[in-house]
Amino acid sequence: MPATAAKKNERRCLSCGTSRNMGRKRYCSIPCRQRLRQRLDQRTGLLRALNTRYATFYFTDAVIIMDLMPYGEQRIFSFIYPRTPDRVPAEDYSDLGDILGNAWWTEQRRTQRNYLAARHVLAQSNLQDSSLRKVSPLERHIPTLKGRALVCLELGEADLAKPERREIIKRAYRRQVMRHHPDHGGNSRAFIRVQRAYEALLAWARSPSFVRRRGFPDKWFYDGDRGSWVQPIPEPPSA
Repeated sequence: MPATAAKKNERRCLSCGTSRNMGRKRYCSIPCRQRLRQRLDQRTGLLRALNTRYATFYFTDAVIIMDLMPYGEQRIFSFIYPRTPDRVPAEDYSDLGDILGNAWWTEQRRTQRNYLAARHVLAQSNLQDSSLRKVSPLERHIPTLKGRALVCLELGEADLAKPERREIIKRAYRRQVMRHHPDHGGNSRAFIRVQRAYEALLAWARSPSFVRRRGFPDKWFYDGDRGSWVQPIPEPPSA
């Protein structure tokens, strides 16, 4: 595979973009995911001021992007802000939020009208006429099982959505046994955790239950009805 294609297909952290030591993980660490979630939550006041129904946040190596659709609109307003070298997307998003927030407050003080301040900020965006599916969320059925067992067996939630979930669990268990069994030079405590995770996953697989979650596989999603951000949902299982 060409180097450019390999780089395009490598898994990257959905919070900071790193590809180092990612494996099957979606985030490089829990604190990394929490930092971005915290920065997004700190700017929900701006989204409420813009009367936002849906918004998405995502990034590339060069820019961060926030697309939003206000209530009563059928258009998408896209805010694009350049990435700063050696900074994570969460920090750049805070800067973008400060810029837009200051613009809103300046116009609000001048006009004493919130809706005029919102229109002033939206006028600074890149207006798009693309499909509303860009910000309208998908729905996924997410396993109700807690993630610790999945992490222990190095499985993803999408693996449990597949019909052959029991075989997938068993194969993952065998891989971890070969790595952690004391007879193979492994750690006894780690092996006990693997055993418990396997039993929990098998018990769930005998009577699986799911919850519905709205969002995107590769974007953070803001739901205006709930007033909060949702982290990217697991990708659908491959056919």
